[in-house]
Amino acid sequence: MTLDLKLGWHIGYWGRGKPAHVPDTLAEIEALGFDSAWTAESWGSDAISPLAWWGSKTTKLRLGTNLIQMSARTPTATAMAAVTMDHLSDGRFCLGLGVSGPQVVEGWYGQRFTRPLARTREYVDIIRKVIAREERLTNEGPEYPIPAIDGLGLGKALNIMTHPLRPDLPIFLGAEGPKNVALAAEIADGWFPIFYAPKHEELYGASLREGFARPTARHTPDDFEILATVTVAFDEDIDAAYDKMRPNLALYVGGMGAQEMNFHADVFRRLGYEQAVDTIQELFLHGNQNEAIAAVPNAMIDEICLVGSKDKIRDDLAAWRESKVTTMLIGGPPETLRTIAELVLG
Repeated sequence: MTLDLKLGWHIGYWGRGKPAHVPDTLAEIEALGFDSAWTAESWGSDAISPLAWWGSKTTKLRLGTNLIQMSARTPTATAMAAVTMDHLSDGRFCLGLGVSGPQVVEGWYGQRFTRPLARTREYVDIIRKVIAREERLTNEGPEYPIPAIDGLGLGKALNIMTHPLRPDLPIFLGAEGPKNVALAAEIADGWFPIFYAPKHEELYGASLREGFARPTARHTPDDFEILATVTVAFDEDIDAAYDKMRPNLALYVGGMGAQEMNFHADVFRRLGYEQAVDTIQELFLHGNQNEAIAAVPNAMIDEICLVGSKDKIRDDLAAWRESKVTTMLIGGPPETLRTIAELVLG
C-alpha cells in the first residue's frame, strides 16, 4: 500500500508543434504540490531540451525523462546529458530510459533491435560507471565496447570532465514484458509501467520479486519507485469519458508495433483481453481505424485509466492508493491537473 501517493505531470512529447502554456502550468503544479514533471521522445521532439528550457523556471519539482530512447544516444552521451541536467537543476534530475520497440529502433534510429535485455543492462552499467567517476571509462561490450574496436586503434579511455553532482543520480526504466520488469527491479531505482492495472497488480508481482531477489539488486520493494502513467478524463457523461480514451488505446494496442510483436498489446493480453486485442489489431492494421477505436471495451479502459465524474474517480482512486504505485503520472490540461491534485493531495 502506498502511504503517500505522489503526483507527476507527464508533459510527454510534442505533436506537430510546441505545446502551449507549459511554463505557466509547471508553476501551477509546483504550487499545487506535484512532485515531478516529465518529458518524452519518440521520433519528433527530444526529451532533454524541453526539460532544460521549461524546468529552469521551477525550484522544487523533480525533473525527469519518461523516457529517453536508448537507441537515440550512446550511453556516454546520455550520461553527459544526465550529469549536465542534474547540475542545472541543482540535483533534481531523474533519468528515465527505455529500449522502445523494433519499429522505432530499426525504422527511425537505424539501430538493431537485438538482445534488448543485454543492451539495457550494459547501457545502464556504463552510465553508472560514468557517474561514479571512479576510474577511466572502459567497457568490454559486446554491445557498447569502449574504446571502440575495429577502428583506428587510437581510442583513449577517458573520465568525464564535469564532476557529477550526485553519485546516485536515479535511473528509472520503462518496461512492459515480464523479463524487462524483473530487470528494472534489479538494476534500476524505479519502474515506469505505461499500462498499470492496480486491481490486477499480482500480474507484475512475480517479475518484481524475481528482480529484487537477484544478488545485484539495488533496492527492496520498500524503497523502489513505481511511477505509473495514468490517463484521466473528467466528464459527467461516462460514455463521453470512455470515448475520449478509446483512440489512444486503440493506437497503442493496434498500431504501435507489428501484429507479431507489440509489447503494448501483450500487456492487455496478460490482463485477459486477448479477444479484444486481436480484434483491435486486425481492424487497425487493415486500415479500419474508426472500427478499431470503437472496439476498445470500457472494462479495458477502467483497468488503467481514471474516467467519469469526479465522484466516480474519487472512488476509483482507492485502488491506486492500495497499490504499490508510488507516483501517478498524469497528462492533460491544467483543469485536469487541478482536480486530480484536489482528489489525491487534498
